[in-house]
Amino acid sequence: MSGAPDNYQAGFARRWGQLTQPHVRALAWLLHAPDLLDPDDPHWEGRIASLGVLPAAVDDWLLGLDADPARLLEALGTRNYTRLGLYAEKLMAFYFREHGQLVAHGLQVRASRNDTVGEFDFLLDHGDGGLEHIEFATKFYLLEGAAASRFDTFVGPNLADSLGAKMRKIFDRQLALGAHPAAQAVLPRPVTRARALVKGWLFYPGGAGQAMDGISGRHCRGFWCALDEVAALAPDAWVILPRLQWLAPFRAPDQAGLLSRAQLQSTLAEKFDSVPMPLLVAAVRVEDGCLIETQRGFIVPNDWRVRAAFRQKMVGQGA
Repeated sequence: MSGAPDNYQAGFARRWGQLTQPHVRALAWLLHAPDLLDPDDPHWEGRIASLGVLPAAVDDWLLGLDADPARLLEALGTRNYTRLGLYAEKLMAFYFREHGQLVAHGLQVRASRNDTVGEFDFLLDHGDGGLEHIEFATKFYLLEGAAASRFDTFVGPNLADSLGAKMRKIFDRQLALGAHPAAQAVLPRPVTRARALVKGWLFYPGGAGQAMDGISGRHCRGFWCALDEVAALAPDAWVILPRLQWLAPFRAPDQAGLLSRAQLQSTLAEKFDSVPMPLLVAAVRVEDGCLIETQRGFIVPNDWRVRAAFRQKMVGQGA
């Protein structure tokens, strides 16, 4: 659980510490964070997209947007986002649109009025006269236990999902949408390439990450531990991260919400009594009155491991 000087948060602070607008910081993370999956691993059959290294002009664009975020705020609108995935999609749609790549976002395909086949996250100009279908996902998974597929060992904090299940759904269903007969009625041009763009964070017991084929070696990572283990954490300054601040490393202009380690444990115990769901927290340092994230992790209820093992057993049995 070390906040080592070479972790992702430290690098983000060096490069993007001057960004203060939360939406712009989130967009900077989406554009520049390492891929979650390794696009070159043969397991993915060439169907994983990567933004790669973006031109320096994109950095200048982000800095200008931080100084004057009016266009971004207008694109996000007044909607109160409760789904992190939808929020991330809106940010990426804004980027693709501003850079002349976006043909369509959230285009639905219906077989009939009451039968929705699916939805294209993004349709981008491909350069060959066709369209590239980008299926976009921003995911947070915790490594726990053993499973039939190595990617199923990464489970969502609510135990309703796994990295393996998510990628099977994307590959087997969502990336095939462009070939569906009903899609032809709404597509302005044929889909000539379909890939998944996956960003996110992976969390390891005690924070000790491990190499795994198919996972990018540079992916964003953190720790997870049970509530009873919080007292053993080294840092003594923490915040509980609201869901819409899960993307980029946390920054706040004041010290509202700052908790000591003991306060964190007692606050989480109260929350788990009513809603026994893991919560994402960040260790922070104080700099010029601001709170800056140094590491992050999920704190899970004490029975979460048992529930996770039971879920994986049921999945393995095909339940």
